[in-house]
Amino acid sequence: MDSGAIRRRLAIGLALLTASGLLAVAAPAQAQAAPTRCEGRKVRTYPFSTGTLYVYKKRGYVCAITVPKDPGRRQKMMVSVQAYRANPVKDEGVYSYRAGPVTVHAGHRCVWVKGKVGRGSVSKGWILC
Repeated sequence: MDSGAIRRRLAIGLALLTASGLLAVAAPAQAQAAPTRCEGRKVRTYPFSTGTLYVYKKRGYVCAITVPKDPGRRQKMMVSVQAYRANPVKDEGVYSYRAGPVTVHAGHRCVWVKGKVGRGSVSKGWILC
């Protein structure tokens, strides 16, 4: 075999090896879905006319979900959590089963939580201090 053929085979082999390495790095090891529930223990439950706002806490993080009284029907929903002296984090849209979860790192700060389903809403200010 001449030296040109050996170089071509080495170049092709190196190209294949590089391509397979790039695919292994680019493909995630495990797909991560968006969380469908809050982590931690439930610390507050706020029922209102059209739904319920659930608040959870774990290691300085506060998470909230708004659930409608009539699940399965598409309607406007919103959930919001704001740590003291920080911007609120919210999820708002037309959903069938829940708005959220939304999570903020509050540490030892108070949080303000809000929930809305259709025309009903709840707003509880500066809790978990």
